[in-house]
Amino acid sequence: MTITVVAVLVLVVGFLVAAAVVPFAPASARTTTYAAPTSTLPALSFPGYGATAVEATDFPESLRTSGDRRARSIASISKVVTALVVLDAKPLRQGQAGPTITFDAQMQGLYATYAAQNGEVAPMPAGLQLSQYQTMQVMLMKSANNYAGALALWAFGSMDAYQRAATTWLHAHGLDDTTIHEPTGLDAGNTSTATDLVDLGQLALADPVVKEIVGTAQATVPGAGQIENSNKLLGMDGVEGIKTGTLDQAGACLLFAATYERGGRTVTVVGAMLGGVDHDSLDVDVQRLLRSVADNFQVVTLTHAGQTFGTFSTPWRDEADAVSARAAEVLVWGRTTVTAKTTLEQLTFGAAGERVGRVRFTISDHDPVTVPLVLERGIEDPGVWWRWTNPFQGTAA
Repeated sequence: MTITVVAVLVLVVGFLVAAAVVPFAPASARTTTYAAPTSTLPALSFPGYGATAVEATDFPESLRTSGDRRARSIASISKVVTALVVLDAKPLRQGQAGPTITFDAQMQGLYATYAAQNGEVAPMPAGLQLSQYQTMQVMLMKSANNYAGALALWAFGSMDAYQRAATTWLHAHGLDDTTIHEPTGLDAGNTSTATDLVDLGQLALADPVVKEIVGTAQATVPGAGQIENSNKLLGMDGVEGIKTGTLDQAGACLLFAATYERGGRTVTVVGAMLGGVDHDSLDVDVQRLLRSVADNFQVVTLTHAGQTFGTFSTPWRDEADAVSARAAEVLVWGRTTVTAKTTLEQLTFGAAGERVGRVRFTISDHDPVTVPLVLERGIEDPGVWWRWTNPFQGTAA
């Protein structure tokens, strides 16, 4: 009898010890359904004439166009190509004046040549010497054709050599719908599409020297005097450049760029508008378009801090949410699609704030964003009593 009692006691104790120490299987985990944020399709204010293209830099799918897509005469926007082609051959770093240019008789003769074509010119006195940077200021700001021609002759020796260099440069930069015959834009055969010009504008802004010059409102240059930027929108509505163009065959044209502060970062919009009646009305249309583009930047909230993306459940009916460790938002332009993929780690017990997974957001036209998930509250061992009263429930196999 005594032996039987002892045996039973041993079995009971063994059972209680086993029930108290046997490990639990990981808590069951389920993810919640993600309600994606919504955004709108841009409604842009395009003019009803010519050709226009506009794009928000760093937002690859933001390019929008209006009007025809054929190559049009671009007038003095050609001088942006001239500046970049010359800098390719004669590089300047920001802050450098560059080599001194002595304007010879051939260069000085360009004043009469271009003035006879009713082209914009600037004084070029005999014996004048200017730095490369100063010469580019007069060319880009005042749009002086004789300075553009002189710069091309200085850099390449002849207009034919300039044309060959320009053609090579255009092809190298993928501007295959742009044709440049001479450096000023007085030749109506200097043509491009609005979309090519958007790319050209981005190349111009990427060069610190060109960006600085086209963003300068006025300057005093020896020989040429005080010059003012031909772009009357400069400094208005965030406009920081780039180049005007006017020709009978081209109408009023503008290659423009503007910057805005949106969502804690600086964003840049580049556009081209071709074929306007005059610059006063064109400038109004550019301002209207830029405002509509700027209005379509949106900050999209991917998650709030503490937002639930999953729940862990235990056999002893304890639950704890997996929540985002921080808030996350992105700046987008126009209609944007957001999806989320939640990954939860295996978990049996855990402390509040412990990392337990991640959520990865995929955003159209944006880099993915990953946010850690943490336990909203702790999951603790249910204790010996629960284990004894629910023997081996939820234990690992």
